[in-house]
Amino acid sequence: MDRFIRYDTPDGTEWGLFEDGKIVGLTHNPALGVEESGKLHEPSAVRLLAPVTPSKIICVGLNYKEHVDESQSADKPPDEPLLFSKPPSALIGPGAKIIRPPMSDRVDYEGELGIIIGRPCRNVAPVEAEDFIFGFTCVNDVTARDLQRKDGQWTRAKGFDTFCPTGPWVTRDLNYEDLRIETFLNGELKQSSRTSKMIFPVPILISYISKVMTLFPGDLISTGTPRGISPMNAGDRVEVRIEGIGSLVNDVV
Repeated sequence: MDRFIRYDTPDGTEWGLFEDGKIVGLTHNPALGVEESGKLHEPSAVRLLAPVTPSKIICVGLNYKEHVDESQSADKPPDEPLLFSKPPSALIGPGAKIIRPPMSDRVDYEGELGIIIGRPCRNVAPVEAEDFIFGFTCVNDVTARDLQRKDGQWTRAKGFDTFCPTGPWVTRDLNYEDLRIETFLNGELKQSSRTSKMIFPVPILISYISKVMTLFPGDLISTGTPRGISPMNAGDRVEVRIEGIGSLVNDVV
């Protein structure tokens, strides 16, 4: 199963592919086509970054009934996917720090499955949607919960710098329909569900979003979080773990 990464080296930022315990360098973003550069790296010699550089990050709210039940912003599941966005400036990679903003008193984790788009995508039908997927990754949709309630809309609460940890890599050819998704806070299991419990599954989401806006290669869709959200404080460590992908770990400062 291919695992595509983005990373820092002494010579700059590169794209690569994990293969047989080595990193095989790529010439550019693999969502635009996979072409090897001829470089090889030891994993210990690089620092992983967010494995995507999207033109936009589209997120889905209230996409697990169990999360709707615990939510204070809705009393029933939505009739259509509930969309919002995060700015690309919110992206950080595995091991990077989540920074609590001084204006918020409650910052929550939200473990989610991320979809990376592989082809320009506009007005596609659900049955066509899989043809536009490049791969999948782990996302933490960090949220300033108190500001979300105060504002009545979600741009500020979801959009702070460092509020979109993503990684550790992009996995291709993944059977996404029934993956275990878990979030741990300081090693304690807080969220545990399966992607099969989404209200709107992956093909429906891609189709719906593509009827609103054109999706481009490398764009990121975050598909919603299950039950079990709670606050993170400075000094905490949060891990989003998804079956078939791996673990995204970040500390809070």
